[in-house]
Amino acid sequence: MKSDVEELMPRLLPLESGDLDDLDFSEPPRNPQDYLRQVQREASLCPDVVVAQIDPKKLKKKQTVNASITGCQAAPAGFSPSLKWQLKQVSNFSEVRQRVHKHRQHWRSQTLDDNVVVPNSDDEEGWKIFCLGENVYLNSPPTLEETNAPGLDYVKTGFPPFLSIVSRLNQATISAVLEYLMTWFSERSFVPQLGRWMYALLACLEKPLLPEAHSLIRQLARRSSEVRATLVRDHHNVCSMCQLEEKMFL
Repeated sequence: MKSDVEELMPRLLPLESGDLDDLDFSEPPRNPQDYLRQVQREASLCPDVVVAQIDPKKLKKKQTVNASITGCQAAPAGFSPSLKWQLKQVSNFSEVRQRVHKHRQHWRSQTLDDNVVVPNSDDEEGWKIFCLGENVYLNSPPTLEETNAPGLDYVKTGFPPFLSIVSRLNQATISAVLEYLMTWFSERSFVPQLGRWMYALLACLEKPLLPEAHSLIRQLARRSSEVRATLVRDHHNVCSMCQLEEKMFL
């Protein structure tokens, strides 16, 4: 009867049975059979499972991620952020990421309200409506009745990126939603809902980043610089958000 190993990895070369202890490993093999028996002997001495000994301290020093921003347009006169502002935003963003990572398990366990129906990861249209709201996605401004109605209709205005929502998303879903929103942003103007979700999703990305995430961040930086290049001084809030998104992870 064949062994489990032979069932998974059948022998390709015939090997005569013999006592492996009779082999003299200090001498070179005298014939092909001796060579194969030596290989068999060495393989039998290898452990089934090998665990690499890795020093975590060495890995912590190599976690910095730099993404190229080739293709980004220069800021117009009066819109270039100061170095102090850039460092402050990067520091704030790093702190947010650490807090999200620390409390993710807690928020993931929280029960969502009945009106919060998170789309499937492959539902591109569903995610765009969920994040941006029907008013933005369908380009249908709110009616007077909707404006005067008490409370907020998140289906119309878009669900904010609550921690109880984004903490439930795995890395593949986060990358997918980023791609959906980036596709929308590449063809349309900036809206506050987009900025909130982009910031929240970027804060939930874990290192090391997937190649897809690197590409999306570059696209976001380039698109943000394009939008900033078309602004005038009365669009200060939009400019600040575009500059902020351009600096994330860079």
